[in-house]
Amino acid sequence: MPLAPNFPVMLRTEDGVRIDAAHTPSTHSGLGIVVAHGFTGSWRDPATRRIAHVLSGYGGVIAFDFRGHGRSGGESTVGDKEILDIDAAVRHARVIGCSKVAVVGFSMGAAVAVRHAGLLGGIDAVVSVSGPARWHYRGTKPMRQVHWAIERPIGRWAARVAKRTRIARGEWDPIPVPPHEAAALISPTPLLIVHGDADAFFPLEHAHQLYAGAREPKKLWIERGYGHAESAATPELIRRIGKWISTNLF
Repeated sequence: MPLAPNFPVMLRTEDGVRIDAAHTPSTHSGLGIVVAHGFTGSWRDPATRRIAHVLSGYGGVIAFDFRGHGRSGGESTVGDKEILDIDAAVRHARVIGCSKVAVVGFSMGAAVAVRHAGLLGGIDAVVSVSGPARWHYRGTKPMRQVHWAIERPIGRWAARVAKRTRIARGEWDPIPVPPHEAAALISPTPLLIVHGDADAFFPLEHAHQLYAGAREPKKLWIERGYGHAESAATPELIRRIGKWISTNLF
């Protein structure tokens, strides 16, 4: 089945960063779904486009490239200022007529989605898929590789050349509110946490820490055999997420 058509959108954040995005329309009027990709990802990646296609069966989809990724401007702060990127996409969804807006984030995008919902709000539901609960986690080999890319000049060069991801130099100052603390601020907005028991980046303890930090209404799905983020997400899982959003908002 061909993917649903998408239309280019150029957004601008409150701090002036240009964000490359796409709108996938839907016959289901009234609901907008913002899709936030993982670190080094893009809305143009095949896996992310398939996710947007499935979610367009439930509402119009706004997918975008985080700052420092793909064709967006700026540099990646790896989860800090990216809450402004999601906010720009949410504002656009409201402008085009969406009365309800949900955010679905994957991996880094999940951390940003939780932080955005807790710190800025203005949405009606949030879904965290394969998200970390806390910063500086190095307990798995893939996450040690991610930190190498972020912290070393040669790693940042490799991310820029191989993944079109431009990472800001230097450490956070101050350290941003971690996702598990931001989760406590989301209520009464519904929160869904989705995590696989085969996640090679973040073990299940992250999902449980997020869930423990959040207040009702909240839901935790532990998916058997599910790996990490967009590349492992099946259409069936994405449809279940779409149904959860619809059930909680309409």
